Amino acid sequence: MSAFLALLSRDLRLALRSGGDVAAVLAFFVITVVLFPLGVGPELALLGRIAAGVVWVAALLATLLALDRLFAQDYEDGSLDLLMLSPLPLEAAVLAKALAHWLLTGLPLILLSPLMAAMLGLQAASWPVLALSLLLGTPCLSLIGAVGSALTLGARRGGALLALLILPLFVPVLIFGAAAVEAVATGLTARPHLLLLGGCLAAALPLAPIAAAAALRQAQS
Repeated sequence: MSAFLALLSRDLRLALRSGGDVAAVLAFFVITVVLFPLGVGPELALLGRIAAGVVWVAALLATLLALDRLFAQDYEDGSLDLLMLSPLPLEAAVLAKALAHWLLTGLPLILLSPLMAAMLGLQAASWPVLALSLLLGTPCLSLIGAVGSALTLGARRGGALLALLILPLFVPVLIFGAAAVEAVATGLTARPHLLLLGGCLAAALPLAPIAAAAALRQAQS
């Protein structure tokens, strides 16, 4: 556990020291949401209907921005070799790096989501469900993204390849997350959609680190 926390702390310190990636993710999220009213018009009724989907798509794309560097720096400076030789299982190392990615990208997006939803005219009763759906869904994005990042490690134009690989896998999370908010807006219960999101997270937590670790071993072989 101490090695896991040390790796998590190291990744957080390195990311916060540079600060550029985190700022870029948040700026991209805000700008993407702000552009939608300019494109579809200022009508609040229309914006309110599409607000959940807009916030979720913006969060998904913003999360994608920082994924191509998840293992790249360790791969380039040789730290990945040390991680593979350390007593900490590689699967646990992957989980620590995915958690660091979520803390730096997913969590700030969740905190910003009510403000973005208010700007788009989403009714206040839906804000808690939007935040909860992001709380369940964004960790899935980080975990799935870790698999894609490991698979494209060292590849030319890895960012474009990463997007092609994992965007289809993000679709169920996007659908369930947006549908949960839409259900509340139409007077229905969001419980089934939130349970499906929870199921996605429960499946991704054990499976994604195993898959990513296997891809990293293949990349280093």
